[in-house]
Amino acid sequence: MLEACRISAGALKIAGEAVEPGVTTAELDEIAEKYIRSQGAEPNFKNYDGYPATACISVNNEVIHGIPSKKRKLEAGDIVSIDLGAKFDGYHGDNAATFACGDVSPEAKRLMEVTRESLYKGIAAALPGGRIGDISNAVQSYVEKNGFSVVRDFVGHGVGTHLHEAPEVPNFGTAGHGIRLLPGMTLAIEPMVNAGGFGVKVLPDGWTVLTKDGSLSAHFEHTVAITPDGPLIMTKA
Repeated sequence: MLEACRISAGALKIAGEAVEPGVTTAELDEIAEKYIRSQGAEPNFKNYDGYPATACISVNNEVIHGIPSKKRKLEAGDIVSIDLGAKFDGYHGDNAATFACGDVSPEAKRLMEVTRESLYKGIAAALPGGRIGDISNAVQSYVEKNGFSVVRDFVGHGVGTHLHEAPEVPNFGTAGHGIRLLPGMTLAIEPMVNAGGFGVKVLPDGWTVLTKDGSLSAHFEHTVAITPDGPLIMTKA
């Protein structure tokens, strides 16, 4: 699983480095897929429940599950969320990050910083003997303290021999509640944070999720193992 996560992190890194004005989201997807396959792994999003690409690439007010397109050219000022994973020897990795395309607005920059930091707040709360709600509350508290909203309709999850496993890992909740965290658990912790309200809607394509109010959204994710010594981030590039 560490190898699956290493490959996932490498693919996210090189796709993120390619974010610049004029590049299409399909080109980013191709970069990620080529890297994953070059490492002897498979893109685990591709054909998952019919999803047509290696990566979900969501721009600006798109929250998650944006489908890469040859027609979608990035523009300066966009923020670009890339979510992808790799399957290696029967195990899965899963990670995401939001990247700036050129210079972005102060609001966009702050949204990205808060979302990234909320992920690490959640990871720090992923302690053996604790509860899922400890992670959830750590994310929610930090995000809302900074004036943003956590998405409620989509959550993190367990990950291992399947891309999505129990338990769900919400980005909102009460500390001390939920399933107990035990060594050996592997979780995809993934705050999805909106600059406006937490409401979202799904486009007719059945995949792309937008903010209801048109506000910007950011998304960061790591696959994390619960160990006796605390959380281990497995998708560190």
